[in-house]
Amino acid sequence: MSRGRRPYSSPVRGERARQTRQRVTEAATTLFLQDGYASTSLAAIANTAGVSVDTVYKTFGSKIGLLKEVLDVTIGGDDRPVPLLERAGPQALRAQTDQRAQVRMLAAGVTDQLERIRPLDDILRSAAAVDHEASALRQDIQVRQRRAAMQSVVGWIAARGPLRDDLTVTRAAQVVWTLTSPEVHLLMRDTGGWSQSSYRAWLEQAISDSILGTS
Repeated sequence: MSRGRRPYSSPVRGERARQTRQRVTEAATTLFLQDGYASTSLAAIANTAGVSVDTVYKTFGSKIGLLKEVLDVTIGGDDRPVPLLERAGPQALRAQTDQRAQVRMLAAGVTDQLERIRPLDDILRSAAAVDHEASALRQDIQVRQRRAAMQSVVGWIAARGPLRDDLTVTRAAQVVWTLTSPEVHLLMRDTGGWSQSSYRAWLEQAISDSILGTS
């Protein structure tokens, strides 16, 4: 009885595919920021990345699929397939035993992330006004994913001490979700003209005052 043929796997081919994916993602990031989502064609992205349009379609499926990849890489800081909350920063926050130190780490991490993601979120928000796929993507990222992440993080903080006025983890997470939103970052950094360090200090104080108990 003959054995089934093993699927062929080449480390060289896998690395080439990863490099191609990275080039396309980097090209898309540059062009989305430069020209906007609606005005950027997959042909332009392919040309900038030095690949065919067919390769872009085969790799990402669609333009919105490519935008999602761009956002995922920007949020995580790299293209490693590691869930955000399992990365070193969030796990260090989880292990920290002092609540106020946890909030300080949260404010610093969120500030760094928003500095990376906000320009792209501005583009996504504009696209969402006229494109239902972009609207669904932003809803998923900013409501479902980010709210779930804040629920987990506030749960880690609540495990180290009391929350303010018997605040539930769910209610506290909603407060933190609001304070850490791109919209608030836009108001403080762009409209208000605050520096990055001033925003980070404000965010730390606002979260502490809003959810932490007195002990």
